[in-house]
Amino acid sequence: MNQIHLDSICRETGLKPGQVRATAELLENGATVPFIARYRKEATGSIDETFVMAIRDGLARLDVLEKRKTAVLKSLSEQEKLTENLEARILGAATLAEVEDIYLPFRPKRRTRAAVAREKGLEPLALSVFEQSPAVDPVERAKSYISPERGVASAEEALCGARDIISEWVSENADSRLKLRNLFFSKGILKSRVVPGKEEEATVYRDYFDKEEPIAAAPSHRVLAIRRGEREGFLAVRVEPPENEALKLLESLFVKNDSACSVHVRTAVHDGYKRLLSPSLETEIKNESKLRADREAIRVFADNLGHLLMAPPLGFKKVMALDPGFRTGCKLVCLDPRGKLVHTETIYPHSGEGGAEKAGSRVRALARDFAVEAIAIGNGTAGRQTESFVRGLGLPQEIRVIMVDESGASIYSASSVAREEFPDHDLTVRGAVSIGRRLLDPLAELVKIDPKSIGVGQYQHDVDQAELKKGLDDVVISCVNAVGVEVNSASPRLLSYISGLGPQLASNIVSHREKNGPFRTRADLRKVSRLGPRAFEQSAGFLRIRGGKNPLDASAVHPESYPIVEKMAADLRCSVADLMGEPALREKIDPPRYATEKVGIPTLRDILSELAKPGRDPRSSFEAFSFAEGVEKLTDLAPGMKLPGMVTNVTAFGAFVDIGVHRDGLVHVSELSDKFVKAPGEVVKVHQRVLVTVLDVDMERGRVSLSMKSRACAPDAVQGPQTGVPKAASAPSGAKPAKATAATRKGAFNNAFEKALGKKEPGD
Repeated sequence: MNQIHLDSICRETGLKPGQVRATAELLENGATVPFIARYRKEATGSIDETFVMAIRDGLARLDVLEKRKTAVLKSLSEQEKLTENLEARILGAATLAEVEDIYLPFRPKRRTRAAVAREKGLEPLALSVFEQSPAVDPVERAKSYISPERGVASAEEALCGARDIISEWVSENADSRLKLRNLFFSKGILKSRVVPGKEEEATVYRDYFDKEEPIAAAPSHRVLAIRRGEREGFLAVRVEPPENEALKLLESLFVKNDSACSVHVRTAVHDGYKRLLSPSLETEIKNESKLRADREAIRVFADNLGHLLMAPPLGFKKVMALDPGFRTGCKLVCLDPRGKLVHTETIYPHSGEGGAEKAGSRVRALARDFAVEAIAIGNGTAGRQTESFVRGLGLPQEIRVIMVDESGASIYSASSVAREEFPDHDLTVRGAVSIGRRLLDPLAELVKIDPKSIGVGQYQHDVDQAELKKGLDDVVISCVNAVGVEVNSASPRLLSYISGLGPQLASNIVSHREKNGPFRTRADLRKVSRLGPRAFEQSAGFLRIRGGKNPLDASAVHPESYPIVEKMAADLRCSVADLMGEPALREKIDPPRYATEKVGIPTLRDILSELAKPGRDPRSSFEAFSFAEGVEKLTDLAPGMKLPGMVTNVTAFGAFVDIGVHRDGLVHVSELSDKFVKAPGEVVKVHQRVLVTVLDVDMERGRVSLSMKSRACAPDAVQGPQTGVPKAASAPSGAKPAKATAATRKGAFNNAFEKALGKKEPGD
C-alpha cells in the first residue's frame, strides 16, 4: 500500500484518507466494486460505486506510473548516469509525461545530427556557446575545432554542429517541454485539410476539408471524426500553437543576452523547435486529444447503456413476440412468463391474397391458446405495419401491443450464446425470442449482446477498445448487481456479471441447478463446484432465491447479516417472515441497539429497507408506449407535426428519437431546450419519452430533424391517452417551419445522422 498513491487519490477525489485506505485494502483483498459499495459502508464511509471505481482506476494508473519509474531508474543505473538529484526528480514526478521528459536526454536513440556532432568532438564548443559569455567570440572559438580528420572543415561547420547539439538540449529540456506542452493544449489549433486528389473519395469528410478550431475546445465527436479521416488517408491533420509565442517562450528560457554567442543559441532554439520539439509535441498532443475524446465518447456510451439496461421490465407475463418482415413474413414466437420458448411459426400478414386474414386468425388463436398478456413487435422493417395489423385484429383490450427496439437482435441470434440456448432453431426464431425477452426483462436479455452492437454509442469503433470494454463492463456489472439475479432462472451470461462470479462459476451454477434441481437456500450455493468462501461472500447478497426456505434469501440482505435479523425477530417474539410482512413490527426496531463494530447504522438502515421491500427492483414500473396513429413512414411526416417519441441514443451533438417511421429523427443540441444546453445528457436520457415537433424531412436522404423547444412543442399538442394510440397533431394550415430548420441546419443534421448511425458521415 503506497501512501503517496493514497494521498494522491485523496486529492483527486476529495475523499478522506481513511475512506481511500479502507477501499484500497478491500480492493487489494479481492472485493468487487458492487460488494464494497453495498456491503462495506462502515469501512468506506458509505461511498458509492463511482468513488470506488475512481479509487480502483487511480490505483491502477499510479501502479503503471510506479512501474515506469522503476524501469527508468534501472536504465539510468545501467548507463551509470543515475545521480541523487535525478533519482529524486523521477521519484517525485506526478505523471508519465513528466517521467518521460526527465528521461528523454538519457533515452537510447538513433544516430542524430547532435550525435554526429558529438562524435566530431564539438560538444565542448556547444557548451561554450551555450553559456553566451559576451567575452567569447564564437567564430574564433570554433576555429580551434577545425579538424579535417574528424570531418570539420571550417569554423562554420564547427558552429553548425554545435548548434545541432544545442537544438537537442533545447528539445530535451523538461521545463521547456512542459511549458510548450501547456501552450499546445491551451492555444493550439487543430487543422484538417483534404489530401490533394482525394476530394471525390472523401465526400463524407467534406466538413473537414478546410477546418480549424482550438484543440482545447474541439468536442470529442469532431476529434474522432477527423482522426478517422486521417487514418483512412483522406485528411491531413495538424495541431499548431501560435509559433511566434512558442519561439518567444523558448528564447526566454535559453537566450540570455544579445552577445554573438546568443545569436547562435537563438538560431539553435528556432531549429530545435521546428525540427524536433514541435513535431514531437504535436504527436503527443494529438494522441492526448484522442485519449480525451475516447474518454468522453466512452462516458456518453456508458451513460446511455446504463439507462437502456435499467429500462422498466414488463415482468413475468406470457408474451407473443413478432419479428416483422414483408416478403419473408413475420416470425412469431410465444414465451412463458420466464421467457421459455413454447411455440413458433411464421405468418404472412403483408403478402396479400388472403395472407392477412389467415395471419390474423392465427394470432387470435394463439393469443387465446397461450393466454397471451402482451405482444412485442420489433421496430425494424415492417414494424409499424405489423403493429397496425395486430391492433386491428380486435384482440382483448387487456392484451397490450408494444413496439420493442430490436437493435442488436440479429447480432444475438448469430452468437454462440444464442446457438447454445436454441441449437434446434434458426436465426429468425432466436431473433424473435430476443425481442420478446427484451420486453419481459431488458437487462437479462441485453447482457447477452456485445454493448457495441446495441446502438447507443458514438464512434464506438474508433475509441480505445480495451478502455471501451472496461467502461461498458463496469456499467453492465453495476446494473446487474443493482437489480439482483434470480439464481434459479438466470442465464449463465447474466450470472457471469454478478459480483465475485465470472463465466466459469456462472456455468458451474447452472450445471449444478440442472443436475440437482433448484437451489432451496443461498447456503446451497456453497455446494457448487469451485465456488469457495470468497466467491460466496462477494456474490450471495446479489443472488435471489424466491420461494425458498428462508425468506431472507429473496432479499438483498447479505447472509452475514442474517443473525442480526433473526435477533430482531426474536426480540419482538415473531418470525422473520412476520417481521418482513408487518410494518408495525419493524417500527418497533431500534437500529442502534443492534450496531456492532462491523455492522453500523448504514447497514442496519439497508437491512430495514430490505425487510420492507424484499428484493425490490430499482427499475421504474413499466408503462406502455405508443407512436402516433397514422404515422408509419417518412412520407407521413410534415414540418410542424407534433409527435410522441422515444429517445434511442444520446450523443455529444444531440439526441436521436424514434417516432415510429423506421428512421430515428435527430434533435440537435440547439433544439433540445429553450435554454442553452451544454451536454445533451443533461436534458434527455435513453428510453425517455418525449414530445417532438418535426422541423424538416429530407426525403432524398431519409432524414428527419426534430425539436423539443416549447415554441415548437406547444402544450396543446395531441399526446393521446397512456394506453391508447395517440394521433399526430398535423401542421397548422399555412404554417412554415422555423427559420433555422432546412436552410441553416440541414447540413448539420444530415451529417450528424449518418455519423451517429454508425455510417461514414463524420460531420456534425
